[in-house]
Amino acid sequence: MISDAAGILGGFVTEVSYATVLLFLLVPISTWLLWRTRFGLRLRFCGENPVAAESLGVKVFRTRYIALAISGMFASLGGAYLCMVSASVYREGQTAGRGFIGLATVIFGNWRPTGVLAGSFLFGFTDALRVRQSTSVHAILLVIVILGLLFAMWKLFQRNYKVFGISALSSLIVGVIFLKVPKIPDEFVTFFPNLATILVLVLLAQKLRPPAMLAVPFREREEGH
Repeated sequence: MISDAAGILGGFVTEVSYATVLLFLLVPISTWLLWRTRFGLRLRFCGENPVAAESLGVKVFRTRYIALAISGMFASLGGAYLCMVSASVYREGQTAGRGFIGLATVIFGNWRPTGVLAGSFLFGFTDALRVRQSTSVHAILLVIVILGLLFAMWKLFQRNYKVFGISALSSLIVGVIFLKVPKIPDEFVTFFPNLATILVLVLLAQKLRPPAMLAVPFREREEGH
C-alpha cells in the first residue's frame, strides 16, 4: 500500500513542467487578487453593477479592458502550453474543441478560480480518456457505478429523494452498460469529453450564478447627465 501511495505521489511530481506549476500557483493568486485587493473589488463591481461602479468614480471601460487583456494573456498561455509542452509541435486544429471545453469549465466553476480548478480536473480527466485503451475505459465504468451509488446513498441519508433517484437510476444504467457491453467503442471515448461537458452544464445550469451584467452592453454617461 505504501508503494502504491508513493507511486501516485510520484506521478504528481515526475516530469511536471514549470508551466504546470505556474498554472497551479495562479489559482490562489487569482483568488487573493479578486477578493482581497481594491482592483479585484472594482473588477467584480464592474461585472455586477457597472452603473453603480461608474457613479462611484470607477473607470468601467478601463477596468474591463484590463481584465480582457489579462484573460487573453492566459488564453495565449494555454495555447502555448498545448503546442510547446503537451505536444511539442504545432498542428492545424490542435485544440480539437478544447476552447469550448475551457469555456464550459469557467461556467462549471461558477466564475471562481477554485471552481475552475475543480472543473479542470473533471474535464481533464475525461479528455485523458482519449489516450487510454478501451479496456481501461470500460473498467472506469465500474468505478463510476460505485461512486454513483455512494453519492445516491448520501443523498438518501440527507432525504433528498429527487437527487437520490436520479443518481441511482444513472448508476443503474451505467452498470447495465458495464455488464452488457464488453468493449467501449473508440468513437464514444473520443466524444466523451464533449458529452460530459453537455451533461454537467445541463444538470448544474440552475445552480450557477454568472456576473449579473455578463454580456450586457454598457454605455458611459455623458457629462452633465
